[in-house]
Amino acid sequence: MWVNILIGVIALLAGIALGFFIARQYMMNYMKKNPPINEKMLRVMMMQMGQNPSQKKINQMMKAMQGQTDKK
Repeated sequence: MWVNILIGVIALLAGIALGFFIARQYMMNYMKKNPPINEKMLRVMMMQMGQNPSQKKINQMMKAMQGQTDKK
């Protein structure tokens, strides 16, 4: 009886540890493939759209995007 409970607890702990490492690896791969937008990327996108971005405009857009991610 106690052996079954012990095996269950060990299996639960092993599952939690394994799930953590799998989720961590998945997120690392996701961030490598889809990096968050930084100022340089935003500047390039705006220049491709035909705009000549000032640093003030870039800062405003970064703040707006940061506000969107904070709401989620």
